[in-house]
Order: sequence, then structure tokens, then C-alpha cells
Amino acid sequence: MGRLAFRGASRVGLARVEGESMRPALDPGDRLLVHHGGEVRPGDVVVARFPDGTLVVKRAVEARATRTGAPGWWLLSDAPEVGVDSRHRGVVAHEDVLGVAVARLWPRPGRLRARVSAATDKV
Repeated sequence: MGRLAFRGASRVGLARVEGESMRPALDPGDRLLVHHGGEVRPGDVVVARFPDGTLVVKRAVEARATRTGAPGWWLLSDAPEVGVDSRHRGVVAHEDVLGVAVARLWPRPGRLRARVSAATDKV
């Protein structure tokens, strides 16, 4: 797969995709390599925590301010008709975006690429 280089703290971990909300890019059961503390960019697949504590895998669409004015991210499902995302829960605070998924390890290994969101016409 090649060498992955990380800036700053290089904490990595694994995440498992559950549900249908990130199809077709990700399938239920996919295992992801996650860079915790990585720089989030629009189009990245991220692991985040919703305010109710639910851990999710979503696509970061754009940086936005939360209701309190703190920095955050607008997160969307790739399959919006299936998933719960920022359209339902609002902006996710920056500190609740826990990591950036950089590669799928199993069952189809490969790097994850940014995707244009049809819902917003943004990367």
C-alpha cells in the first residue's frame, strides 16, 4: 500500500464501518486506518462523535461554526437517503472530529479519496 507519513502526533487506530450511509465508497464491515488528530480537509472521510455520544464515519464537507461560535465541521453521509448526519444533528465541534480515515485495510485495501458530494456540489 505504500508508506503513510503523518505530521505531528502520529496516533493511528482502526474503525469499522457499520450501516449503509457511506455507500458506495464504504461498505458495512470495511475496516479503516484512522489518523487521530490529523488535519481535516473538505472531502475527507472522518470518524466523529455526535453530541449524543454516537461514533460515526462521515464525510467532512466544510468547516462551519457551531451554534456557540466554536469551530466545527458539516458532516454528511455519502448515501443521504440512508444516514443520519449534520442535516439532522447540526455542525460537529472540531474537537469531536476524532480522526481522518486514510485507508481501507479490509476487505478491499486501498487509500481513501476525497469525493464531490452531490448534496452540496462541494468537495
